[in-house]
Amino acid sequence: MEAVKPTFQQFEKKFKAFADQKGLEIMYELAQRGQTCVCDLTEEFSVSQSKLSYHLKILLDANLIVKETKGTWSYYDINEKEVNGLLSEELCCIFRKTENKAANNSCC
Repeated sequence: MEAVKPTFQQFEKKFKAFADQKGLEIMYELAQRGQTCVCDLTEEFSVSQSKLSYHLKILLDANLIVKETKGTWSYYDINEKEVNGLLSEELCCIFRKTENKAANNSCC
């Protein structure tokens, strides 16, 4: 049986987003608070709206956070499915040596 080669493009944006300290701080804050208005994030990080929007866009493009608009305000939250997928067996299985895959039943 031939192994299916994963498409690494799906992970590239996610890891680039994880490599940004401000993005990680935003994700941590969202994980602590849950769904949060952008106005509260602006206050929390003491940055301009445009700078915060830049970091939020990177996280949104990587699908690590979700956005919901209520009236004129945007609310952000962690995309738990995506984040959990990156921090689980799903990703480590890609890089696990072939001989170890057969020995580990919980892998892919």
